[in-house]
Amino acid sequence: MSFPSHKTYNISLALLTSCIAQSLYAQTPTPHVENLATIIVEATRTETNYLTTPASVYRVDAPENKNSLGVNLTEVVQGIPSLQLNNRQNYAQDLQLSMRGFGARSTFGVRGIRIYVDGIPSTMPDGQGQTSNIDLNSLDHVEVLTGAFSSLYGNSSGGTVLTTTKEGKGPDSVTVNYGGGSHASNQSNIILQGGSKTASQPSYVISSSYFNTNGFRDHSAADKVQNNAKLTWHLDDGSKINWVTNYTKINAADPMGLTRQDWLKNAKQAVTSAYTFNTRKAVEQLQTGATWDKPLTDHQSISVMGYVGQRQVTQYQSIPKATQANPKHAGGVIDFSRNYYGTDLRWTGRDLLPKTTLNLGVAIDAMNESRKGYENFIGNQLGVMGNLRRDENNTLWNVDPYMQASWQFLPAWRLDTGVRYSNVHYQSKDHYVTATNPNDSGKTKYNKVLPSAALSWQILPELTAYASYAKGFETPTFTEMAYRIDGKSGFNFDLLASSSDNYEVGLKTDNTLGFFTLAAFQARTKNDIVSAGTLDGRSTFRNADQTLREGLELSWNKKLWKDLTARASYSYLDATFNADIPAKGTLNKISKGTYIPGVAKNQAYAGLAWQPEVGLYAGADLRYMDKIYINDQNSDAAPRYTVTSLNIGYRYKIKDWSFNTYARLDNAFNRHYIGSVVVNDSTMVDGKPTPRAFEPADGRNWSAGLSVSKPF
Repeated sequence: MSFPSHKTYNISLALLTSCIAQSLYAQTPTPHVENLATIIVEATRTETNYLTTPASVYRVDAPENKNSLGVNLTEVVQGIPSLQLNNRQNYAQDLQLSMRGFGARSTFGVRGIRIYVDGIPSTMPDGQGQTSNIDLNSLDHVEVLTGAFSSLYGNSSGGTVLTTTKEGKGPDSVTVNYGGGSHASNQSNIILQGGSKTASQPSYVISSSYFNTNGFRDHSAADKVQNNAKLTWHLDDGSKINWVTNYTKINAADPMGLTRQDWLKNAKQAVTSAYTFNTRKAVEQLQTGATWDKPLTDHQSISVMGYVGQRQVTQYQSIPKATQANPKHAGGVIDFSRNYYGTDLRWTGRDLLPKTTLNLGVAIDAMNESRKGYENFIGNQLGVMGNLRRDENNTLWNVDPYMQASWQFLPAWRLDTGVRYSNVHYQSKDHYVTATNPNDSGKTKYNKVLPSAALSWQILPELTAYASYAKGFETPTFTEMAYRIDGKSGFNFDLLASSSDNYEVGLKTDNTLGFFTLAAFQARTKNDIVSAGTLDGRSTFRNADQTLREGLELSWNKKLWKDLTARASYSYLDATFNADIPAKGTLNKISKGTYIPGVAKNQAYAGLAWQPEVGLYAGADLRYMDKIYINDQNSDAAPRYTVTSLNIGYRYKIKDWSFNTYARLDNAFNRHYIGSVVVNDSTMVDGKPTPRAFEPADGRNWSAGLSVSKPF
């Protein structure tokens, strides 16, 4: 694996080497007391701590004292290297999330990354996910696995985000939160919680919130209702049951992306067609699921997870009437309803073989989608649901058996291996068949054997090194297959699944100077699913023969003094097309060595927080993002930027009442920058496609809030 000569890379590596050396040769080392290294990692299922886990895995705990509105995941998850989490300032399209360059192509929602909430998938069986249904008000912590781990999580796991909500504890209590801020943003929230008194009674956390905003940009108003409930039983036989139910409803206007000229002229504006067609999206999702962990003997246990959900989306796009004159066009209104469900059954054996842990399991997922398309006009009235132009039923299912083994074959050496057979079956039945629109029914399937292996060496109690390999696998989502590049009707069944070979070496140390991690990685991908362009809000996709991602991750955190903690991270990512993609139709040739759009080459973060249990608390963080190319030609880019956030608050108690107040200032120096880009997006100007890929970030903005808690 080769990395370009890079000043920042060399400085970071030298600093880490120096820190390790100082720790190893200190005469009287003092044990590091930061909790991060002693908490058991959940993501890899190996019951190791963060120091001894042979993977790039990071944990972020929700603040003890609420210091933000609690609407977007970006408010909590910051500073994780190689995690690019961009706020579009567009609630119709959700956050943009990628890891090591995987998922950067997404025009909305999350793709290529698996998301879990309390062990239950928040990613659809086809690989499409979203962060909007994660209830931040009841969040306990987040684990992020930045490397590919398809042997554990299957399809679309170029990285994994595992969120865990709080369990009820102590006496029954109620917490009421209210916060407001810039752009007439408001959120009100109530949380009821309590611990269990007997094994037959559950502990519980019930959270309900309402958020509304006028939006930073014109035509970007949104409102969101979210309810989340978690019941937990700790039974007398040692088993544990979690039952989680989540409901999310969002109505949001869509201002869409701007051209560079429009952004520089007025970052708050929406495109003209957003008003003309009243572009908007309505989302409603209900999901419930349960996990059950039960010990069978001292050395054996079983885990069962099951979930079921329903998601409805109606979206009005800005597609011109003239374009829809094509009888094979699917219209300008997307309307679909999805029912999805699945289960994961796992048996674990510990020390049945000497110093070996074995997991055997099977994951089953299925989804049924009723997708319709309508014209976005009736006569001369635009932005309304008109005639039917598409009607189909799409189904998907997979049955993935998997195995994972961890063997401590020497006191300081461990081997972790895994294998999974992932198979995904798609079928589409077309019910909209006319004389000019043929039957587009069809089916396809994808399958892959996904091995992984990691060798770790605990050089010293405070120092671990590891090397790993994992095969990655990603199928196209229903949305990515929904439209063909040639403009004809029907699914794009020519779109292939991508596969990747992922290599990583890493070093972790927990010493007097803090907890450090260093990882270098390489991912070689075949048939990578990349953007083929977005026009008037409609996206198509194609395969790139080969892509290459190489990079470096560095992180540090330390409790400096009492309740004062510091965190810092840096990541370098070189993501390129590794083979020419020939021109096809209206698509231009992409030359080998071209940088993959949507990906920042350098990211850095630094944060400082004073977080006592009661009294005055405060925090500050600084985030740097390198430039991001907007298209395959690398003809333009969103400029690099650095932004600073500040927060301050006070928590106090009076008898059994608890109060918390906070104030927050984001983008404190009012930087003018782009929050995210829509890869290969364009609009027709004077008969020519013009890039419209820029989604501006908010300027200086504030929020403040009050929380009141009382047992009852």
